[in-house]
Amino acid sequence: MTATHNPPSIIDSFCRFEESKPNQLFLSEPVNQVYQNFTWLSAGEEIRKMVSAIHSNGIQKGDKIAILSKNCAYWVMADLAIMMAGCVSIPLYPNISPNQLNELLLHSDSKMIFLGKLDDPEKMQAAVPKQLIQICFPFYPIENCPTWTDFTKDQKPFIGNPVIDEDALACIIYTSGTTGKPKGVMHTYRAMNYAVASFLKSNPTIQTEIFFSYLPLCHVAEKMLVECGTLFTGSTMYFVESMDRFSKNLQDTQPTMFLAVPRIWEKMQEGILKKMPQKKLNRILSIPIVSSIFKKIIRKKLGLSKAHFIYTGASPINTTLLDWYDKLGITIMEAYGMTENLALSHANRKNATKFGTVGTAYGEVEVRLAADQEVQVKSIASMIGYYKEPELSAESFEDGYLRTGDQGSIDAEGFLTITGRIKDQFKTSKGKYISPAPIENQLLANSYIDQACVVGHAMPHALALCILSESAKNLDKLHLTNDLLAFLKVMNEDLEHHERITKLIILHENWTTENGVLTPTMKIKRKTVDEKYQAQYIEWSNSTDSVIFTD
Repeated sequence: MTATHNPPSIIDSFCRFEESKPNQLFLSEPVNQVYQNFTWLSAGEEIRKMVSAIHSNGIQKGDKIAILSKNCAYWVMADLAIMMAGCVSIPLYPNISPNQLNELLLHSDSKMIFLGKLDDPEKMQAAVPKQLIQICFPFYPIENCPTWTDFTKDQKPFIGNPVIDEDALACIIYTSGTTGKPKGVMHTYRAMNYAVASFLKSNPTIQTEIFFSYLPLCHVAEKMLVECGTLFTGSTMYFVESMDRFSKNLQDTQPTMFLAVPRIWEKMQEGILKKMPQKKLNRILSIPIVSSIFKKIIRKKLGLSKAHFIYTGASPINTTLLDWYDKLGITIMEAYGMTENLALSHANRKNATKFGTVGTAYGEVEVRLAADQEVQVKSIASMIGYYKEPELSAESFEDGYLRTGDQGSIDAEGFLTITGRIKDQFKTSKGKYISPAPIENQLLANSYIDQACVVGHAMPHALALCILSESAKNLDKLHLTNDLLAFLKVMNEDLEHHERITKLIILHENWTTENGVLTPTMKIKRKTVDEKYQAQYIEWSNSTDSVIFTD
């Protein structure tokens, strides 16, 4: 498929494969360890009956319909039914708070909601405004909520292929909110169609693939790569049952295309090193024939034996981690994009990868650096604006270019390196600006450190708040302290004087989505970190110790 002026829509693509490969596997979801399978035809029957049910319940063209669920087969079918019915899809993170759920449903003007695979469905359901029509997914029933099957039982399937207006609003994707409240990013069908077509054009070897879906489908990267990738190529999409069964499900699936955020890559590395220490691993990799066999075994056990497109994104990844996987024969391609441009910006490609960069721009994307080194991009994939935020929408563009808020540099070959977030910069009391992201990447290169956040606004020096890796937590504290002091000394030598970290603060509580420090895509909410620990910054700064263990 090539990028054309009028590429097919997501619904056009679904209808095409529904007709051309009706009995081929489309969606496969493990429920109680048994895979529930849907062909293109059987999924089409479910979707088309839901379209009729939506119409018969007074939902009009252009109305908003929300989806609140972890990834599952009916998530995709609900999304397709919403669009086939001419409505606007509002995908929401399944782990948001009940209060935020209520706010977003009201803000989005949703008329209906699909409730699916959730940790506490009754608690989330209680936050849904009473005027919304509620439907729950068949495998995940909720008391006093009609199931998909109940809702569609008297309906005849919608017939034919709807005509999709490419300039119509297709979805409102709410950002995960690292700073402030989530914003509703509006995208048209034209933008979605264009983004997928551009991606496929730049990767001509993509054909019918096997996808593995576990990152939230409401996140733009998962939606575009996995959901749209499946739908535009007539591929098969498998799901994870739970994060406890992630490894087993991935092994069962052996996807040909795989996307993970840096946190997942770190956890997978930890799992390997628990079973095989680095010294032993190095010895095996140094023996030519044994090394080749070993790499194949590792790839299969990870679930990546067939993967020929392996991506990382959503947040920066350390180059030492990329190098480590590369030595195992797993080349991870870092990509870059935003909710605001449907993730169509930059990517490393097969045989054209530079670790430490996010790759080169897609052919249809214009890119420039502003005076402050802000990365600005322009393409048809850019949003039409934030829902109900005209002033904020206008501020997000400059001369038609989307302002990413990221700072970067571009080398002679066009490879972009992201050097930090403009808004993440802070000024010390000495009037010097610090960009925390590059320093945090250096901290995360240390195997003892699992999570890091550099702070120090209006303070004389910067501090690094750190969470230890599982292996480091079991080490003798004196030994660990000495190693960290030596590491800090070496790291500081490479930093500008005003950037140097004076204290490593070792915190006990991991940062998670549950305690509100991480976004659903594992990014650190800096504002939350400050709110949580700021009262202790001065005390830590004044301590005579350079490595401080908190209670």
